[in-house]
Amino acid sequence: MRAVVWHGIGDIRLDEVPEPTIQHPEDAIVRITRSAICGTDLHFVRGTMAPMQEGTILGHEAVGVVTQVGDAVRGFSAGDRVVINSTISCGACRYCRMGKTAQCDVANPNGPQAGTSFFGGPESTGPVDGLQAEYVRVPYARNTMHPLPENVSDEQAILLSDIFPTGWFGAELAGVTRGDVVVVFGAGIVGHFAAASAYKLGAARVIVVDGEETRLAAALAQHCEVVDYNREDPVQAIMDLTNGIGADAVIDAVGVDAERPKRGPAAVSDEDAAAFDAEVQQVAPDASPDGFGEQQQWKPGDGPSQVAQWAVASVAKYGRIGIIGVYGPTAERYPIGQAMNKNLTIRMGNCDHHSVTPPLIDLVASGQFDPTALITEHEPIGSAIEAYEAFDRREPGWVKVELEAAE
Repeated sequence: MRAVVWHGIGDIRLDEVPEPTIQHPEDAIVRITRSAICGTDLHFVRGTMAPMQEGTILGHEAVGVVTQVGDAVRGFSAGDRVVINSTISCGACRYCRMGKTAQCDVANPNGPQAGTSFFGGPESTGPVDGLQAEYVRVPYARNTMHPLPENVSDEQAILLSDIFPTGWFGAELAGVTRGDVVVVFGAGIVGHFAAASAYKLGAARVIVVDGEETRLAAALAQHCEVVDYNREDPVQAIMDLTNGIGADAVIDAVGVDAERPKRGPAAVSDEDAAAFDAEVQQVAPDASPDGFGEQQQWKPGDGPSQVAQWAVASVAKYGRIGIIGVYGPTAERYPIGQAMNKNLTIRMGNCDHHSVTPPLIDLVASGQFDPTALITEHEPIGSAIEAYEAFDRREPGWVKVELEAAE
C-alpha cells in the first residue's frame, strides 16, 4: 500500500509499504477513505519536533471503514464508518476515566511519564505509524475511534479527527465565556476552528492575528476582526480595539514555528532577530535554518517565542491564555515574569480527543455547524508530497489539505 513516510529532516516520500496487521487484541485495522495534512506534520519535516524514527508513516487525521478488529475490541465490527482520534488512549486508566485522554497512562509505549501518544509522531510519542496511508492499525481501538452517523460525510468527519476538537479545546483552555473579547493568534486551520469555537462558547468579539492575507480573509468571512502583523503592531492594535484593557482570553494556535514580522511597525530589531535566531538553533538544532533547495522548503519558523510574547502582552490583567500551538521540549523561552505580574492563567496541552469529539460530531450531524468550507485543497494521496511542499511554503489560500485515498 502507499503511505507518506518520514526518512529524515527535509525528506519525506510516498512509499510502498506492507499493509498493517493486528498486533494486539485491542487493535483494529481501518481502510482509510480520507486523511489530511496538518501543520503539526510540518514540525517533523522541518525538524522542530525531534527526534523522529526513520520509516515512520506520517499523519494523525483520518476517516475510514473498519476491516478487522482484534478479539478484545467491543463495540466495533468490520464495515463500521469511523473517525480516528489523533491521540491514542486506552479508556481504562485514571486519566482516561477523568476524560483527560491526552495523558493516558497506558497508550504510550515509552511509559506513563512519556505523555501523549499520537499517530505519526516522534520517538517520544511511541512512535506509532500514522494515518496518511491506505490502511492503518488503530491501537486501543475502542477508545481511539468514534462511530460516524450516516448524515456526517467523510469530508465533514476528517475535520473531526483533530482540527475541530483541537480548536474547541483551545477555547476551553482559554476559559472563553459569554461576552468575552477573544484574540486568536494564527489564521491557519486550527486558528479558524478556535475562532469558530470561541463564538459557539459565547464570545462577543473574536480578533484574529496573522500575516498572510488570504488566511485573514478567511477569518473575516467568519466575521472575525483581523490584524495583519506585517502592517500594524498586533499588541497595540489589540489594545486600541479594547480601550487599552487587552483581551479577556487569548488562544495561541501557532506554536514554535511562528514567523516574526518582516516589515511594518512590529518588525523586530537586529538584537531581537539575533535572539530569535538563537532560539531556532536551540529548538531545531538539526534543521536547516534557511530550508532546503531554491524555494527554502522545510524552513523552520524564525520566531519561536514570538506568539508567546504577544499573547502575554495583549491579554488583560487576570486574563487567560490557552496554548494549542505545538511547542516541543526544547522550546524553553517564555515571558513568565510578565505573565506572573499580570496574574494570568495559562493552560496548554494536547487535545483530549476522546472526550472532546463526541459532542462536536453531534453538532455537525444536527446541521448546526458545517466545517467543510474551511477545507481549501483536495488532493489524491498520490500527490501527497507535492501537497506537503505547497502547504509548507504557506502558499496563498492553502489552509487545509484533504488527502483522498484513491486517485
